[in-house]
Amino acid sequence: MAGNERLICASHDLVDGGDGVRFEVEGFKAQKSAFVIRHRGFVHAYFNRCGHVPVELDFQHGKFFDLTGLYLICATHGALYDPTSGRCMGGRCNGKGLEALRVVERNGNVYLLEG
Repeated sequence: MAGNERLICASHDLVDGGDGVRFEVEGFKAQKSAFVIRHRGFVHAYFNRCGHVPVELDFQHGKFFDLTGLYLICATHGALYDPTSGRCMGGRCNGKGLEALRVVERNGNVYLLEG
């Protein structure tokens, strides 16, 4: 593991279209909530903030996908996001997508690439 990587979770913790894993990211003077999910076999991570209003997406801990498992959804506003890119797909996100974080999956684990 390189010096600029931080372990988030084991790969088996992420089921395609299933619950995500929340984690914290150290930011400028504060910690920010983030999450990682698996979609179509690949892992993706985002800051846990809706593009509409700065609230966390998951009303129930780790529940980021809509009922179909195809889109990320803000439980408060119903805004839909593309799980692969974080792009706003509809609803009250007003064209504002999610802010992505860089992650890598290797040797049965998922790591945040810091820096």
